[in-house]
Amino acid sequence: MTTAAPALLITRDDRLLDDLLRLAAAAGSTLDVAHDAVSGLRAWRAASVVLLGADLAAPVAQQHPPRRDHVHLVGLAPLPDGVFRSALAAGALDVVELPAAEAWLIELLTDASDGVDGRAAGGGRHGRTLGVVAGSGGAGATTFACAVALTAARQQRTVLVDLDPLGPGVDRVVGLDATSGTRWDTLTSSRGRLGSRSLRAALPDKDGLAVLTWGTGSPTRLGAPAVREVLSAARRGNDVVVVDLPRSLDDVTAEVVTRCDQVLVVTQPSIPGIAAAGRVVGLLRPLNDRVGLVVRSGRAEVPPAQVATAVGLPLVAVVPHQRRLAEHIHLGLGPVHAQRSALVRAARSALGSHGPARVEV
Repeated sequence: MTTAAPALLITRDDRLLDDLLRLAAAAGSTLDVAHDAVSGLRAWRAASVVLLGADLAAPVAQQHPPRRDHVHLVGLAPLPDGVFRSALAAGALDVVELPAAEAWLIELLTDASDGVDGRAAGGGRHGRTLGVVAGSGGAGATTFACAVALTAARQQRTVLVDLDPLGPGVDRVVGLDATSGTRWDTLTSSRGRLGSRSLRAALPDKDGLAVLTWGTGSPTRLGAPAVREVLSAARRGNDVVVVDLPRSLDDVTAEVVTRCDQVLVVTQPSIPGIAAAGRVVGLLRPLNDRVGLVVRSGRAEVPPAQVATAVGLPLVAVVPHQRRLAEHIHLGLGPVHAQRSALVRAARSALGSHGPARVEV
């Protein structure tokens, strides 16, 4: 188990210091406190989380601190207008006010104190995020996403996020549709920050896999802030995040694609399947350069390697036809009931593939 570095607080404001020390105690966490910009920057990189006091935001920003994750500007309400400009210059992820953000800060410091179940929060570490999208109709992308999530959950904490409002529902595919827990319709009506522990505890869960999907009735329209918060909390609190993506990428899902460590396009090895997958790949390439191909083969019209060449993607996995798959799902056993099945082997291949190196610009 990795010991997480302490959180860093940079402030000279005694009231803010007292409040944050109180919240840290409630979280079972400790704070390294720096009372000026220079000493704060000495501990900047090593800290699990940086809480930048509004009173020292401008001096810290003037030092041009190195960019890193988990920087939050914190102040007592009401905050002056200029603090938002300083937050941007300092590389802060957001600006939070006390006392409104007390519950969220306790969650944040709790996550930081133990590295979120053994992972150090410093350095921007987070759960690997894998997006799965259908390249053609009837390709079985949701089934494959569920198989990947179930396979990952045997060894790592995993969450499966359903972003396809017109899909079958990932909870039904993995056998969690009768399990109580939070769905999208609840989260979209909530306000404020999400803690990773709170999210995980609220979702339907079985054998290491937590699932976020749609409620009954008409699908809820998802807003970018809600999806952003959910994905951020899921990545902080889990080793693997699998996202079942819709084929038609709106602005919200397009943003999710940019945050994925890899995106897998699942398609059928047919001429129509290749044509449809090519269009999907065209939408994905500007958003993410780590895109791979999964081919659902049966009586293949086109060999999988030729499908990959035609759409211009590396072939990550081939999924042969699996007998009794629909029956297993209907019985609530999930798609990976047999651990030696071809579907499980394909899921392992997907989890072991990291795609081409990302090009930084």
